[in-house]
Amino acid sequence: MSTNTVTTQKKTYTQQQAFEAAVEYFNGDDLAARVWVNKYALKDSEGHIYELTPNDMHKRIAKEIARIETRYPNPMSEEEVFQLIKNFKYIVPQGSPMAGIGNPYQMASLSNCFVIGNDGDSDSYGGVMKIDQEQVQLMKRRGGVGHDLSHIRPKGSAVKNSALTSTGIVPFMERYSNSTREVAQDGRRGALMLSVSINHPDSEDFIDAKMEQGKVTGANVSVRIDDGFMQAVKNNADYTQKYPVFSSNPKVSKTIKAEKLWKKIVHNAWKSAEPGILFWDTITRESVPDCYADLGYKTVSTNPCGEIPLCPYDSCRLLAINLFSYVENPFTAQATFNFDLFKKHVAYAQRIMDDIIDLELEKIDVIIKKIDDDPESDEIKGTERRLWMNIRKKAEEGRRTGIGITAEGDMLAALGIRYGSEEGNAFSVEVHKTLAIAAYRASVYAAKERGAFAIFDAEREAENPFIQRLKEADEKLYYEMLEYGRRNIALLTIAPTGTTSLMTQTSSGIEPVFMPVYKRRRKVNPNDKDVRVDFVDEVGDSWEEYVVFHHRFKQWMEVNNIKVDDNCPQDELDAIVKQSPYYKATSNDVDWLSKVSMQGAVQKWVDHSISVTINLPNDVSEDLVGELYLKAWEVGCKGVTVYRDGSRSGVLISNDDKKEETESLTDFPTKRPQTLEAEVVRFQNNKEKWIAFIGLIDGKPYEIFTGLADDEDGILMPRWVTGGLIIKNRNEDGSSRYDFQYQNKRGYKTTIEGLSHKFDPEYWNYAKLISSTLRHGMPIDKIVDLINSLQLDSESINTWKNGVGRALKRYVEDGTKAKGTCSNCNSDKVVYQEGCLTCQDCGSSKCG
Repeated sequence: MSTNTVTTQKKTYTQQQAFEAAVEYFNGDDLAARVWVNKYALKDSEGHIYELTPNDMHKRIAKEIARIETRYPNPMSEEEVFQLIKNFKYIVPQGSPMAGIGNPYQMASLSNCFVIGNDGDSDSYGGVMKIDQEQVQLMKRRGGVGHDLSHIRPKGSAVKNSALTSTGIVPFMERYSNSTREVAQDGRRGALMLSVSINHPDSEDFIDAKMEQGKVTGANVSVRIDDGFMQAVKNNADYTQKYPVFSSNPKVSKTIKAEKLWKKIVHNAWKSAEPGILFWDTITRESVPDCYADLGYKTVSTNPCGEIPLCPYDSCRLLAINLFSYVENPFTAQATFNFDLFKKHVAYAQRIMDDIIDLELEKIDVIIKKIDDDPESDEIKGTERRLWMNIRKKAEEGRRTGIGITAEGDMLAALGIRYGSEEGNAFSVEVHKTLAIAAYRASVYAAKERGAFAIFDAEREAENPFIQRLKEADEKLYYEMLEYGRRNIALLTIAPTGTTSLMTQTSSGIEPVFMPVYKRRRKVNPNDKDVRVDFVDEVGDSWEEYVVFHHRFKQWMEVNNIKVDDNCPQDELDAIVKQSPYYKATSNDVDWLSKVSMQGAVQKWVDHSISVTINLPNDVSEDLVGELYLKAWEVGCKGVTVYRDGSRSGVLISNDDKKEETESLTDFPTKRPQTLEAEVVRFQNNKEKWIAFIGLIDGKPYEIFTGLADDEDGILMPRWVTGGLIIKNRNEDGSSRYDFQYQNKRGYKTTIEGLSHKFDPEYWNYAKLISSTLRHGMPIDKIVDLINSLQLDSESINTWKNGVGRALKRYVEDGTKAKGTCSNCNSDKVVYQEGCLTCQDCGSSKCG
């Protein structure tokens, strides 16, 4: 029987059937149900859904894990695996493993994180383009990618081509960012981390790159800071930057005031939440894989959220353990943490993670076969094939895993311990120490049964601080590791668990609860029977307010027999919170220095890193941010991110709309300059390929031309062209025209004449209207609203309208409030974030 008939033989469900069944599974939690159906339910490319509830998904995963188990001694049964992962109660494969294990319809990797890089001279254009292609190939397979730019020559350095001097790091940041955004088309989001060493002479330009609106919007950026720089900051001393970085014989050398550059980092982080900081000497000093640096395991960058530092072409798969489920008698005076069950399950989790590596190797083999079977020439597909062969080698050789946790905040609250207190920090450290020892013990036992990772060498690791810590804590484990080796080169992390925590219905990762109770609004028809109208907005829509409880806070209320209705006044809600273990323990309450200290103490028992954010109120000073960063370095954190309420990245800056609009008006020149820099944006609507040319002044949109991207009805141009110049010229009859000019790969200028005549005249007339609003400084989010509100007759012009809106959304400042409500949770807290609409309550994102 043909395998091509598989989709017709399996039972399928509609989106609504799966959603309704999932709502029942999650006890009425429509947000968790929506996330599961949209992201993790098994479906094919035509939208057929093959799983009705997460039970079906967990059975799919358990079956595949059990299949791998049979390869090894003492295998776990399918039912044993299912009992560990069902209901998201104990062990939760995260993201890519959840979506991809046992999925025959999606040719994707099971890895959540990748880092790529070049060997040798990677500063050439060939090296730059190779990395560009590799990151796109990984992103299309569902992976988040990181890479470092410290190898690129600083601005003004001599190069042996027609340019004569190097452009420096920033243009390449934009290239990689734009590639990420291309992968993000049609709702599929790429994720990228760019890093650079503070020792690089262009590091200041790197630090400033994202401060200009519309620049490098497709990447997170972090600075790799060494101990020498931090000491120079503390001592107000000079610091010498070099290229190559830290070279004893540098081609470029520059002495700077460390404190001046430090203040710029602090200011930018205070203002925009970036750059993040990576304390690089701490990372490499503590890294167990770096004991094998000469064998290809030198850490060079991190994944997009920073919790997995990696060497080139290594990858990692993530799994979370739900800490709340190990609290017995939660929210009572008899509450205890079951350490015995926890240790037992950590061992199972590490075993499952090792099985997932075998499943990943199978997935990679399928990807490689697909590449081999593709009709393209070997020259075209060579880079992609070598990429996956490199990734396969590292995954098989090192067998890296990423066990983490979720529900730290709920665990502490259930035990009656306040998050951020000395008692809370001490208990968290004990939990993570227990996890580390149990996971390493499981890896040693797996080595005894299955064999150690290929390059294990106890002598190389002997002086590693993390290994020494394990030896001090459990000498028996250490000597067993000397005898049998270890199955996995590195094991532990603490990742953000956004969608995971929605399905476990707990607090996220190591973070405290964001808010235990809050109010949302849903739009209502005021003429409906028994409707309650609590709020009428500026356009006359009616809204009903209702109370939303964090799931575990609701459980605390039930234990204490506390009941409220949807219309409960805020002061009563505040009084209830004050009685609870969540009081003074939310993300905005926790003492910042205490949280940094906790992160440093927990980090001692995490061999990779921790994704954690220090939330700060809007009115904190820049000096406090600098103090937090310095404290983080001193207590042993590997990285730190601050998030000031109202900073540019993802938070609405002000509720004073009039002030916002006044400040966003742009002082454009009254007369159109003859030449404008331009960005080329490509997008797709209804399977038609479209192109937009956006004229910019100071990085802000000034005019737009757009239409179909093809030979007959529009403009056909190489996809590698991402920018150029729009030049205003005149035709022979004296009429004006707008030409687009770009530099081809041979360095010659190529001109496309008459953008205004290349597209349908109807598009051009509307483009003139929109360009006029741009030139007069109307805020871009208002222009997008205007475009969306246009009532147009033909299907083609509506397709054009949607494309223009999508192109301009890229320039809306992050954090700007959007109209409407979230389609997932009905919250009205929807903001623009990197051109997409993002809900601040549930985190769901809609692009396009």
